[in-house]
Amino acid sequence: MENEELISIHDFCVTCNIEESFVELLQRSELIEVTVVEGQTFIQAEQLTRLEKLTRLHYDLAINLEGIEVIDQLLQRIENMQHEIIALRNRLHIPH
Repeated sequence: MENEELISIHDFCVTCNIEESFVELLQRSELIEVTVVEGQTFIQAEQLTRLEKLTRLHYDLAINLEGIEVIDQLLQRIENMQHEIIALRNRLHIPH
């Protein structure tokens, strides 16, 4: 963990006015990864956008954890297919 920027889960939750227990649920469901340093829980800065997206799904759209897991899996599949389409187009020399 060299020079990785870490963001405090506590600070994130206070700023966004959400429960830390929600972030713990996301971590237990392996939707996000957290780092514990000296008893405090942090998230890597590169995962912040993901955490914000999952938080919006739950708090703004009232989607439960199971629904978030399904949506996340579907979005990952779409992203993988988009990468595959780009790779195939590149192999066939088809402009984007």
